[in-house]
Amino acid sequence: MAAFSVLNGNRECGVNHWGARLISYFLYFFQIPNARSKIILLFLDNYLSALIFAPHFYNSMTICFRMTSPHRPCIRTLFALKFIPVIFFMLSAFNATAEIDKAKWNEGKALFKSNCAACHNPKVDGTGPALMGVTARWEAAGEFKGKTGKQWLYVWIKNWNDPVNAGYKYAMDMANSRPSAMNVFATLKDEDIDKMLLYVENPDFGAAPDVTKISTPAGGEPPKESGSNTTLLIFALFLVVLVAILIGITNKLDRLVAEKNGEVVQESKIPFWKRPKWITAFVLIGIVLVGYAAVDWGTHLGRQQGYQPTQPIKFSHALHAGTHKIECQYCHGSAYKGKHANIPSVNTCMNCHKNIQKGPKYGTEEIAKIYEAVGWDSKSQTYSKTPKPIEWVRIHNLPDHVYFNHAQHVNVGKVQCQTCHGPIETMEEVYQYSPLSMGWCINCHRQTEVQFASNNYYSAYEKIHEDLKNKKLSKVTVETIGGTECQRCHY
Repeated sequence: MAAFSVLNGNRECGVNHWGARLISYFLYFFQIPNARSKIILLFLDNYLSALIFAPHFYNSMTICFRMTSPHRPCIRTLFALKFIPVIFFMLSAFNATAEIDKAKWNEGKALFKSNCAACHNPKVDGTGPALMGVTARWEAAGEFKGKTGKQWLYVWIKNWNDPVNAGYKYAMDMANSRPSAMNVFATLKDEDIDKMLLYVENPDFGAAPDVTKISTPAGGEPPKESGSNTTLLIFALFLVVLVAILIGITNKLDRLVAEKNGEVVQESKIPFWKRPKWITAFVLIGIVLVGYAAVDWGTHLGRQQGYQPTQPIKFSHALHAGTHKIECQYCHGSAYKGKHANIPSVNTCMNCHKNIQKGPKYGTEEIAKIYEAVGWDSKSQTYSKTPKPIEWVRIHNLPDHVYFNHAQHVNVGKVQCQTCHGPIETMEEVYQYSPLSMGWCINCHRQTEVQFASNNYYSAYEKIHEDLKNKKLSKVTVETIGGTECQRCHY
């Protein structure tokens, strides 16, 4: 009877779960008399449903509660147990990324970039194969000489020659799969490899934030020089009004004096703008305004604050310096040791873009321009084309009579790039942030403190050391040591 109830219940609720159907027909055709056996079969079916066909809970539940059996309470209890593996697997899936140690993931990412990124990418084939899933592939290769596939993977990473020389087939196949040999990393420890594999197997765990949400640092507004054109114009207007008032007062006084002396005062029919006094006033005001305009135009000649030319490649500093936190001097290395901050060669770009062939915003379009410039064929992975130079448009310029040394500021002065170039890590397209004028530089020298104490380079400045000791000076700026002298920048 129980079997018929199960079968009928199965039919009535339209069960599609093959496990429940098999049990129904099994009970129906074989008429198992032992209720305990029926319970066991239903219990197995519930677990099967939980593991494979979790969406069909309702079907098995209908079967369970329609069974006409004295063991019905026990069956209900057993049915409740079916949720245990489902909950377990759901929680496991939910916590798959939550269980990742963010600190170890970050360390693994740093280790990967410093040791492996030149040839490998977790998702895309480059000089070496894509590494996501590498642990499973080596484990599937099986044991050899008492070591598991994963243990051989660790040996391979440290020195690929060791598993090859030992005769491990998978290692030999990997060694022959690429024309270039893998580097040796004998200093890596197992815990370092653990962290790298954690990153490689979960490359999207620490997804980068949207570059549009990166906040502008303090002082994000472009710096302005002291003084304001608006203030000067208001002052000039005030002078004009004052001159007009004074001329009116002098005319009134002249009239009063003439009347007192008995002279006949006649109203002039000459328009005021043709009168000598007004003409003189207008000429003087014109000289002042024209002189100011000439001086202002001359001092701003060649300045390009806000200049933002269109570049041949849409290179995003917001993505590279902001999102991926690439150090400025990785590309502009000469800023630390030379006068100029160099434009990086395309080979520097290829350190990463040999593997990264698609960008988040422009896809392959802009990266293809890099490949064209360097002569790289992404399909054959060879430098088989004729390279072409990239004609970048220069943004920051100083007059020829001005001397500026990047190393002096970056290396010795420890000046951050953003001090002069602004929040470069938020710029999609670079523009000139600062005026780079003489006044702007002098103001910076007046405000910037120098690491004077415990610095042997400044030991010759005995007077300043004495003033600091006697509290006559509270700080030493660049100006204090001659940073505003003409010869510092013009010689």
